[in-house]
Amino acid sequence: MSESHAKPQPEGREGYKAFRAISTRWMDNDAYGHVNNVVYYSWFDTAVNAHLIEQGVLDIRRGETIGLVIETQCNYFAPVAFPQVVEAGLRVARIGTSSVRYEVGLFVQGEPLTVAKGHFVHVYVDRASRRPAALPAPLKKVLEALQ
Repeated sequence: MSESHAKPQPEGREGYKAFRAISTRWMDNDAYGHVNNVVYYSWFDTAVNAHLIEQGVLDIRRGETIGLVIETQCNYFAPVAFPQVVEAGLRVARIGTSSVRYEVGLFVQGEPLTVAKGHFVHVYVDRASRRPAALPAPLKKVLEALQ
């Protein structure tokens, strides 16, 4: 098996630049007694967008540039269930002219290895025209700090 097709493995915290604690909710558990897979994608969104809002580079109501998700993926290594707390680790793998690939590692609070990890790609567009827009300089600076 080639390296690019190697089975994904859990990672440690050292590869991530920023962390956010996210409480699981009762409704996150599914019929099998663990957090349903679709919830992990909402955690990715929460980790990225909350970080950008806190850094002052995302104005979800009035910003001229917004990020639209065009690709997402997740690998799962161990189950999570309510009432655990998840810590989402965040890093940026690639910055393009108008796009960013974020990578998120999910950890059960205090644990050393990811229970899941994945990525999503935002393409930044003009809010009004929905056409690709260059990354604003302040946003690019925040993204570079996550590389």
